[in-house]
Amino acid sequence: MKLSIPELSLVLLVGPSGSGKSTFARTHFRPTEVLSSDTCRGHVGDDENDQDATRDAFDVLRFIAAKRLARGRLTVIDATNTQPESRKPLVALAREFHVLPVAIVLDVPEAVCHARNQLRPERQFGVRVVRNQLQQMRGSLRSLEREGFRHVHILKPEQLESLELERQPLWNNRKHEAGPFDIIGDVHGCLDELLLLLTRLGYAVSRREEGSPGFDVRPPEGRKALFLGDLVDRGPGVVGVLRLVMGMVEAGTGLCVPGNHEVKLMRKLRGGDVKVTHGLAQSLEQLEREPPEFSAQVVKFIDGLVSHYVLDGGKLVVAHAGLKESMQGRGSGKVRDFALYGETTGETDEYGLPVRHDWASEYRGKAMVVYGHTPVPEAEWLNNTLCVDTGCVYGGKLTALRYPEREVVSVQAARMYCEPKKPLGAREMPVAALTAQQQHDDVLDLADVLGKRIVSTRLIQNITLKEENATAALEVMSRFALHPKWLIYLPPTMSPSETSQRPGLLEHPAEAFAYYQREGVEQVVCEEKHMGSRAVVVLCRDADVARRRFGLDGDERGACYTRTGRRFFQDAAMEAAFLARLGSAFESSGFWEEHRTDWACLDCELMPWSLKARELVREQYAAVGAAALASVAEARTAVAQAAARGLEVAGLGARLQARADGVERYVAAYRRYCWPVQSLEDVRLAPFHLLATEGAVHVDKDHVWHLETLAKVCRADPDWLMATSHRVVSLSDARAVEDATRWWESLTSRGGEGMVVKPLAYVARGKKGVLQPAIKCRGPDYLRIIYGPEYTAPEHLERLRKRGVSTKRSLALRELALGVEALERFVRKEPLRRVHECVFGVLALESEPVDPRL
Repeated sequence: MKLSIPELSLVLLVGPSGSGKSTFARTHFRPTEVLSSDTCRGHVGDDENDQDATRDAFDVLRFIAAKRLARGRLTVIDATNTQPESRKPLVALAREFHVLPVAIVLDVPEAVCHARNQLRPERQFGVRVVRNQLQQMRGSLRSLEREGFRHVHILKPEQLESLELERQPLWNNRKHEAGPFDIIGDVHGCLDELLLLLTRLGYAVSRREEGSPGFDVRPPEGRKALFLGDLVDRGPGVVGVLRLVMGMVEAGTGLCVPGNHEVKLMRKLRGGDVKVTHGLAQSLEQLEREPPEFSAQVVKFIDGLVSHYVLDGGKLVVAHAGLKESMQGRGSGKVRDFALYGETTGETDEYGLPVRHDWASEYRGKAMVVYGHTPVPEAEWLNNTLCVDTGCVYGGKLTALRYPEREVVSVQAARMYCEPKKPLGAREMPVAALTAQQQHDDVLDLADVLGKRIVSTRLIQNITLKEENATAALEVMSRFALHPKWLIYLPPTMSPSETSQRPGLLEHPAEAFAYYQREGVEQVVCEEKHMGSRAVVVLCRDADVARRRFGLDGDERGACYTRTGRRFFQDAAMEAAFLARLGSAFESSGFWEEHRTDWACLDCELMPWSLKARELVREQYAAVGAAALASVAEARTAVAQAAARGLEVAGLGARLQARADGVERYVAAYRRYCWPVQSLEDVRLAPFHLLATEGAVHVDKDHVWHLETLAKVCRADPDWLMATSHRVVSLSDARAVEDATRWWESLTSRGGEGMVVKPLAYVARGKKGVLQPAIKCRGPDYLRIIYGPEYTAPEHLERLRKRGVSTKRSLALRELALGVEALERFVRKEPLRRVHECVFGVLALESEPVDPRL
């Protein structure tokens, strides 16, 4: 015997004590799916038979059941469930979470129950208890469906032996279908526009002979059309649209969900008392010219449509009026009503139309939701939802979304077939030049970033952000960061090489080369490390692009900010001049045309270092240098006086001379990074990563591509823009490795900071996953700034060689993954909260305790 239950349901096992419910549950369900009232009594009262603990036990049971149903997990209640009053709250729980309640009744003879209980000393309830339970159960069998159970299965003992239980997927479950799909908005009888749209999407459409009216539609290879309902009413081609869509669904080349207009038409064709309004008259008039059997086919077709579909492993949900996350993949009357009509507030607007609750503005689900129902001027993304009803019948457009490409394709209506009550261009909240998503992104929610969070990224599956670090990040962002709509990326920290054992050195390229060679990397890129500060530059072609793409209503055309999201230039006029000059280089180099974009995000070094670190230089490095020079001079004077008196101080004098040399080299080192900035002419910019442009995140390109692409821009303004010097090194070529090492020695001997070693690929993978994106090898003079004037003394160097880089490297990998994820989400036009989840995550990780000198 086969018994089918819905894959997502709340299953109540019904039967007296001893009927075999727990054995049945163990046989047919996973242990995690079964919630036992006896087990819950044990949890709260240390005794599964303690009847005094029953109330608390069922509170626990219902709480766990609610959590499971909210997560879309089948749940089984192993309790007697023989009384209607005990079943009532569980049926209500199923309705709350839009799952189907199922009753499986074990109708076992009383004698069998007694015999089984006799074998369980802890279950000596007595004959009367079991008899009462059995009477209660049998007395309510006929009322189970009236109580709300959608499926009732009554099983006799002989049926239990050979029972096979199967889980039936819900009709809306098409997770196995990944597409690609072409999702088409409300057609409303606009046949000509539908034929034109299908043709533009690559479908071959031809009309059949007169004797068999309809259409033959051949989709592009592998694609399937998906119609969002409201095929009928108002337009002139209702019959043709129905024949086309019904034919595609029957042929398996199309799917369709019902719209509210189809449901109303079906009720009318069945003889229901329906008002002939909202375009229904046009449908009835056109159907009257068709044979009666066609209307019967239409009724059957509409009646067989499913409220919504969940597709592509749960990544895509389609419904006529949209669907909240809590209803997706569920089955109930409320789910169907929401999918057909949406949710209204009970009010009417100035046009006499119902005011609809804006569920999409509150949507936080992972699935993309594509819907129609309420016409909009343009298809605009809002929180990973898209309305593709662009009012074709009202003279607007017929629109489709190509999935998974996220490409919107539209055709203009030939004319206005129906006068809308509400002007098609009327917005609820008119804001010039801003999309619906950008309007919504004007307010960010603290709940989206605070507390402990786990962020999933493409490069690293799950990254944990601690609550205390998120609080610190909020402090930085709220007090110091620039406008959040510019913050689409923060760069990762960079780990130094492992400690060198060479005399007098703490870092050397050999350790960086060895790391990548161990991980199987064949080629690396060595880049000169500029003597500046890390800067992210977002540049738009003009202010109109900034308004359209970033949602900023002003005159800014971009931003330049630090690793912690602060503006680099406190002077707005200088920043504007900076962006204008960079924009001129982009224009004259042909960048915009070559890359088919009107904005770009760059990773750069901005010089001088003192531009950002002016106060740090003045209050820390300069103060230390001045104090050290003065104190060493005083000490040397005192030693000279002591020597004049005949005291033996030669060794002390030598040490003071070495200290004086170290201090002078320390002062000289930080001064190389500092010069006065009176105007933009005193600033230099060295871009080295082209991170993203419209429609693309360029982490799939190698570093040579990035450097050469940006070098072309730098050549347009060579006095101000600096191309980054670099070497490509094959790690299997000893001579190439030696040449790269000599280059590093040449750079550092002139007081340069050193170089950065990167795998040739932007994102490289090794034996254990993603590799370090870059390893910095700093020269001895620069490290003097970091570790102090006397760090090269043997006793200090030996202590510093015990430093560890594992924590820093873990941080770099996590920040890399978050930064790339933020850019990819922005390019996909996801909500700003989704982008900021990652940007905020980088800031939070920066609060982790790591030696700042690394």
